[in-house]
Amino acid sequence: MKKPIYLDYNATTPIAEEVAEAMKPYLTEFFGNPSSSHYYGYQTKKAIEKARQQIADLINASPDEIIFTSGGTESNNFAIVGSALANKNKGNHIITSKIEHPAVLEVCDYLKSIGYEISYINVDKYGIIDINELQNKITSRTILITVMHANNETGSIQPIEEISKIAKTHNITFHSDAAQSIGKIDVDVKKLGVDLLSIAGHKFYAPKGIGALYIKRGTNIKKILYGANHERNLRPGTENVLEIVGIGKAAEIAKRDLKKNYKHLIELRNLLFSNLKKELPDIKLNGHPKKRLPNTLNISFPGIEANKIISRLDNVAVSAGAACHSENVTVSSVLQAMKIPTTISMGTIRFSCGKYTTTKEIEIVSKEIIKTIKSLGSVKKSENRAREKIKLTKYTTGGGCACKIVPQVLEEALSVIKPMFNENVIIGTETSDDAAVYKLPNGQLLVQTVDFFTPIVDDPYMFGAISAANSLSDIYAMGAKPIFALNIVGFPYKTLPTWVLQEILRGAQDKANEAGIPILGGHSVEDQEPKFGLVVSGIVKENQLLSNSNAQVGDIIILTKALGTGILANAHIKGVLEEELLVVMQNSMATLNKTAGEIALKYKVNACTDVTGFGLLGHLKEVVEGSKVTAEIHSTAVAHFPKVLDYIRRGFLPGGTKTNANFIKDVVSWQNSVSEEYKTLLVDAQTSGGLLISVNQSDAENILKELHQNGLKDSKIIGKIIEKSSGKIIVK
Repeated sequence: MKKPIYLDYNATTPIAEEVAEAMKPYLTEFFGNPSSSHYYGYQTKKAIEKARQQIADLINASPDEIIFTSGGTESNNFAIVGSALANKNKGNHIITSKIEHPAVLEVCDYLKSIGYEISYINVDKYGIIDINELQNKITSRTILITVMHANNETGSIQPIEEISKIAKTHNITFHSDAAQSIGKIDVDVKKLGVDLLSIAGHKFYAPKGIGALYIKRGTNIKKILYGANHERNLRPGTENVLEIVGIGKAAEIAKRDLKKNYKHLIELRNLLFSNLKKELPDIKLNGHPKKRLPNTLNISFPGIEANKIISRLDNVAVSAGAACHSENVTVSSVLQAMKIPTTISMGTIRFSCGKYTTTKEIEIVSKEIIKTIKSLGSVKKSENRAREKIKLTKYTTGGGCACKIVPQVLEEALSVIKPMFNENVIIGTETSDDAAVYKLPNGQLLVQTVDFFTPIVDDPYMFGAISAANSLSDIYAMGAKPIFALNIVGFPYKTLPTWVLQEILRGAQDKANEAGIPILGGHSVEDQEPKFGLVVSGIVKENQLLSNSNAQVGDIIILTKALGTGILANAHIKGVLEEELLVVMQNSMATLNKTAGEIALKYKVNACTDVTGFGLLGHLKEVVEGSKVTAEIHSTAVAHFPKVLDYIRRGFLPGGTKTNANFIKDVVSWQNSVSEEYKTLLVDAQTSGGLLISVNQSDAENILKELHQNGLKDSKIIGKIIEKSSGKIIVK
């Protein structure tokens, strides 16, 4: 696999080769505890003190003013909480800005919760703090000012020297988070006038998990960790010698190469901006035009969501906003503070180059971005172009049923609608059932449903097949037999070739053929994202109709497919899912619930639904609330795809899965034995999942046996209905 060009150096940097070489002896040869009073301890203690001197030299401090930490977050916590505790006899007021990193804002929120007063200072349109507002916020009880040196998103550099003079005038401790500025611009603590300065090693080619805090001599600070008397009795714990050596060497290199790197970075940054501005004149630069880090370029592409752009940049690694918030396309709090309109800020991308970035790479990136932006609104030159491999998920910001509107919003929207009464409506909007049911003159019931979504897989044919299977699932979950369907198409015909749509429709038609029904036309619209689904009509005898609101005490709960499509699809979209797992996932989603639905009709099934966007527990919530019962679920009894728990641990969580956790929190009680991985799995937003069946206890083993005999090997008994209630779920 070809590696993309890395332009996310503000998120993290690679370990420099010189740094790695300096660290190697401390992996094996020099292993002693620095607190030991013998040869082995002396060797590692000497290495620590050398690194302390290297850090001090970089920022023009004395080595006794440097404390090693686990990184920038710990340094910020130590500086802010330590100062607050040490000075609480003087006051409880802290001043910070609205554009700080969460490692500062979250700490301030914590202190606010225990009685401290926090003032958040505004910034101007360039993201520079309002000095006058800061001065006006100072009171006799102000004990700390904490303002970052340079912003991680825009690169704007704050007037730290000016703030420090104000702080000194009022005898206030001043802390600055310098995680982004170290190694990029000159950071001289004496010139800056700060009392406390946070340093993060992985931002300047040192390892992750190591940082430092500058504490000016005489600064009143209280330790927040307790143990032995390491680090001047301020930060206990046996020192991380290996990484301390690494950050020390990185500091030495940063000082040595500062001028050379600065020149290189600013040339690359300016080249990228000029290239883009020439071809895309409507782009907007965020941050100060001059008082900005040399490597940071924060650009808004008006009218286009950032993730739509990033998803199409196969050869570029960048961030939508701050790196630690790149999962969702939400308006950055930094851009909000700068009062940038939502239509502009939603299309913001941060490009941050590093010392290993080349001019050639910037030229390549420029061309790819320009091509991508223009393609989002340009007409194809030729419909007859070759069928190049299309990655369909690159053309959408979400995938599958995870794109559903969140349940809370949907419920709020529907709450104002008063449907017209009709005596023939058996099931309508008053319940959360899978489909509407209407009584026909011949005594049969018409079951009708509609479902569509954005691509969850790259292959157009498979997307069509999966979408069709998902749409048909609602009919089977009601005990009905589908009779015909209509297509629903949203397609960016100016961006994607027609053959992609042909493949989507072919995949759906093949799945409809398998279901034994015709597709009788449909409706299509132009859309920026591809979307596809079906309106499906079915029929069922009144005595065979299944709903999700009639579960009975004593029922056994069965799930017919494995969980984890949302997690694996997220990994697939990110390009890391193994091919064999992709095949397994696709086959599962494309499998009709026809067989499971037909088998269910042979037994005393009291409630049934299919598991899709709201996840297992989201759909079970609808069952227990509609049936007014309590369900007991055994988490480890649920079938799941191979390696899905590992992908959860690695953080491949779609937005819908996170939303589902909030949706079910009021009805679910988790036993302490349930792992965090299973908690996530049970709310994972599924696409074309299995049927969730509540069956009479006497029939449970027989229905399970028949499901297995018909190839549905992932069918499992996962729990039972234990009592009447207002609707509760207990997960063990």
